[in-house]
Amino acid sequence: MIAKIEHPEKGSLTIDFQFFYDLARPLSASAQNPRAWHCGWPEMQPVRAGGFIGSVKMGSSVNFFNVSFNPHGHGTHTECLGHISAEQHSLRTCLSNFNGWARLHSFLPNPKNGQWQITADQLAPKLENWPSNTSLIIRTLPNEEEKISRNYSGSHPVFIEEEAMLLIRQANIPHLLIDTPSVDPEEDGGALLAHKAFWNYPDAPRFGASITELIYVPNAAPDGDYWLQLGVPAFELDAAPSRPLIYPVLSEDQ
Repeated sequence: MIAKIEHPEKGSLTIDFQFFYDLARPLSASAQNPRAWHCGWPEMQPVRAGGFIGSVKMGSSVNFFNVSFNPHGHGTHTECLGHISAEQHSLRTCLSNFNGWARLHSFLPNPKNGQWQITADQLAPKLENWPSNTSLIIRTLPNEEEKISRNYSGSHPVFIEEEAMLLIRQANIPHLLIDTPSVDPEEDGGALLAHKAFWNYPDAPRFGASITELIYVPNAAPDGDYWLQLGVPAFELDAAPSRPLIYPVLSEDQ
């Protein structure tokens, strides 16, 4: 399906909804599943009740599995303000806009203060005159395919420094997507400075804004503008597994 959608800077742009890049890392009960925060493997087991086993391979007429996983530790997930707030807020109630323009930028992390991070001086030139209601997708470099199944636990992955996140909030970016387990350091004593800066918590919380972590942006996707579709289930929870899709622009009508 071909659609023309108005871009806040570039006028009417053409999108083919049959062609997209999938940014989600698959969830599986195997060593190929990414992990963070010292989580074990996801579990997918057939239901057993009396003589019933929910597996066609084991004689059932249907596959009927229980799944056990942690949204934050087992793959691509989207989280809302409820992730850091004392009050309970869920994705279903916080987010109402799951589609919109997004801009992809790739960054080689800065080894600032001995920690690999995305810094304000890297982001500032990219965020000048940021288009209204446009989300930001961050791809960290190098972008090895090994990221898809990496165990990040104890590896001190790349994060976003607080000053850089303040710039993101000031640009009024509604959705932030990144290919690391967290926008904050793996160990920060619970400070969560980047999360709090993004959601402006607790001063003036941004309820409709979201952070999506542990994406993987294929190398074939060039930096630039895309139409973003956040695939998020209606969980009554602060986070849920998600499947963000980005659709490239086919042409620009000037």
